[in-house]
Amino acid sequence: MKRTEYIKTVDRYSNNLYKIALSYCKNKFDAEDILQNVFIKLLQSEEEFQSDEHLKRWLIRVTVNCCKDYCSSFWKKRMTGLDEARREYVQEFSSLEQSELYEQVLKLPEKYRVVIHLYYYEEYSVKEIAEILEMKETTVQTQLMRARKKLETRLMEVQYEW
Repeated sequence: MKRTEYIKTVDRYSNNLYKIALSYCKNKFDAEDILQNVFIKLLQSEEEFQSDEHLKRWLIRVTVNCCKDYCSSFWKKRMTGLDEARREYVQEFSSLEQSELYEQVLKLPEKYRVVIHLYYYEEYSVKEIAEILEMKETTVQTQLMRARKKLETRLMEVQYEW
């Protein structure tokens, strides 16, 4: 990959990949490290990309894999994080309702966070998510359904607290 092409790719996809990494690890600093590793892998890759969409899917797949590797690593399991570092991330939304919804999405279990993020925030179809995450479409649909139920329950609880 040429230098100018690489720089354009980093500029174009870093924000989306950062959000995916952040939804996985819920820590700004870990997400930044993962993002850096993803772009290093891109630089080292000899993959020939047929289109921008192929490149984007490859980057998402690598990001998800790096997040899974990091979250299951010995280091992550034994590490205790600082509360301030975990709360550092603030997503900007046009309304308070959207912000509260995303906060609840981040509280979902990992497998649900990713499919919700890819479906609603990245606007991928179930079929595309299944290809990216290398799972069956029915599994993605089931995870989306369960995630929606969990979100609905949590949002109702939050509403009653007000």
